[in-house]
This record gives sequence, structure tokens and C-alpha cells, in this order.
Amino acid sequence: MDEKQIFEKIQECLSGALGVEPDEIQPDNSLIKDLGAESIDFIDIIFRIEKAFDIKIPSGELFPANLLNEEGLVQGGRVTPEGLKVLREKIPYLDLTHFEKNPQVSNLAGHFTVQMILDYVRDRLSKNIEKS
Repeated sequence: MDEKQIFEKIQECLSGALGVEPDEIQPDNSLIKDLGAESIDFIDIIFRIEKAFDIKIPSGELFPANLLNEEGLVQGGRVTPEGLKVLREKIPYLDLTHFEKNPQVSNLAGHFTVQMILDYVRDRLSKNIEKS
């Protein structure tokens, strides 16, 4: 499956989950700011991606769930340098370039993009091929 096919399937998944037209979905779109996703939509997005690509997405691997609840990772509502390090390790598909300038925990989900999902799925599919 090439990059274009993967992207088109992701567009279909996001369109179904978020009620937006597929052609409105672009790689640099923020799921929340641009496409109107809410936290509950992330569950539907994961389900649709798993089904479309026949993969299993472990809890917290694509979207961090309670990842920053550990002591020392957040202070005063801000992600600490250690927390940023953990985010980079656990969610390497998440581009933290802009987030780290103002690492408010409440802003993190706004940085979840279509490109993040595309990178994740591409990586997972390539790993599945290597295992075959």
C-alpha cells in the first residue's frame, strides 16, 4: 500500500468519525482545531483505523491516555522537560515542535494531526510487512 492509498483510507476513517468531507482533510490539519474532534472521537478514530488497516492499536500508543499522570512529568499544568522526553519516546509520531514552546497539558491534544496518524499507520504497516 503506497502513501496515497494510506492517506485516502485515513481520510475515509476521519470523515466517518468526524462528519467532515474527505477532501477537507489534509495532513497538516489538527484533529481538534481544524476538524472539530472531541476527546470521545479519538476512540472512534482508533476503531475505524484498526478496522480499515487490520491492525491493533494498543491503548495510549496513538493518542496518549493518562501518560502524563506520573509524578514529575507535569508541574503546574505544564509538561516538564522529563515529560516531553517521555512523550517523544512513547509517541514518536507526535510533532512537539510548537507544543514545547508552551507545554500546557491542556494544549497537547490540539497538536494531534492527520500527519501524526499517517506516520503512525505507515510505520505500523511497514513493521507488519517485516514480520511476514
